Amino acid sequence: MSANTQPGVVYQLRVVLRQISPLIWRRLLVAETSTITDLHYTLHLPSPRYYTCRCQDHQLEQKGSWSPLAVLLPERTAPELRYLEAKWASLMSYGLTVAHLAEVLPLKATVNTTSLRRHVQQVAERLEGALGEEQWAFVDGCLRDWDALPRPDGPLSVGLDGGYVHGRDEQQGKAGRFEVIVGKSMASDGAAKCFGFAQAYDQKPKRRLFEVLKAQGLQMNQAITFLSDGGDTMRELQLYLAPESEHILDWFHVTMRITMMQQLAKGIVKPADMPEQRTVAAQLERIKWYLWHGNVFRVLQVIETLERALDDTEQPAEPVKKLAKAMQEFRRYIESNQAFIPNYGERYRYGEAISSAMAESTVNQLISKRFEKKQQMRWTKRGAHLQEQVRTQVCNGDLRATFEQWYPQPRSDRPASARR
Repeated sequence: MSANTQPGVVYQLRVVLRQISPLIWRRLLVAETSTITDLHYTLHLPSPRYYTCRCQDHQLEQKGSWSPLAVLLPERTAPELRYLEAKWASLMSYGLTVAHLAEVLPLKATVNTTSLRRHVQQVAERLEGALGEEQWAFVDGCLRDWDALPRPDGPLSVGLDGGYVHGRDEQQGKAGRFEVIVGKSMASDGAAKCFGFAQAYDQKPKRRLFEVLKAQGLQMNQAITFLSDGGDTMRELQLYLAPESEHILDWFHVTMRITMMQQLAKGIVKPADMPEQRTVAAQLERIKWYLWHGNVFRVLQVIETLERALDDTEQPAEPVKKLAKAMQEFRRYIESNQAFIPNYGERYRYGEAISSAMAESTVNQLISKRFEKKQQMRWTKRGAHLQEQVRTQVCNGDLRATFEQWYPQPRSDRPASARR
């Protein structure tokens, strides 16, 4: 809202008031005043409120009362100010956003954290309302239709990972932690888009991921690689999105588990009569080597040998018990994901993706910097989910285009270059 739009609003308000029949509107209830906040000024407009007469059959009678200005201006904040509020609040805390707005903008009315949070959530709810309905599958067409499609630009790589946010229970006041799933889709030309959602709150996770892939130019004949940690939630999210997709267990998460077991093995004393090639550390290196070449059969054999050796230990010490437990969990992890373990070495030599390191950076970008680290705020699942949608728009560089779509400028207000 700019200064030259004020006369137009007042004129429209007068036209509406003139059209009101005296027989329909009986009397003025309260002489109210509405405050419209812009980047440079605060505008106070008279906002009369009317209610319908009981003797008249009118479509507005169910509302009881009606304010003409509220219909013309449902939002009390100009789009330019709301855009800055949403962008800055997604990058830093609400308190810092209020302080920066007070320092930078010549606002006469002070913006408080409560109204700021409400405005950001309204922007996020509008983004959520534009999202399509959830489906269990998004594969469209048949093989004949896919062959008729033009050749895609290149493959897509999608990394998925999760992070945890400090939460609070609104009913009991108990604090906890809940998971937020994030991901990044990278095209062959290097362009990337990220997304995120609260895992236990979002009702449209697959639709959200599909819209990101669609924005990246996904076609049904396009190759796409999903990399995740092998969790059930991640795996179900990837299914039935594209017929030419492949699902790979992330090498980063595999080696992270092996590294943890190697740290536990350092606390185990090797017997003097045990050959060096049969120590626990040497066997773990064999497991890593076999996994690198996709030999799951040999991996499970070595794990079984190690488990048997750890069980045969008389009066095992605490490090041995911890390593045995970690080894059992690792065996179950490999068994449940053995269909998604490729030849990592071959893929690496051909320059194909084997790790979701891009998703690890996305966790830091979308979750840690805003919700964790020095941030002490505790979140509800709804609040974190809505904040994540606005932050995703900002990180993708789409928030300005979204606001321009919601609030198109009049032709006279556009730059000369845009009118050509």
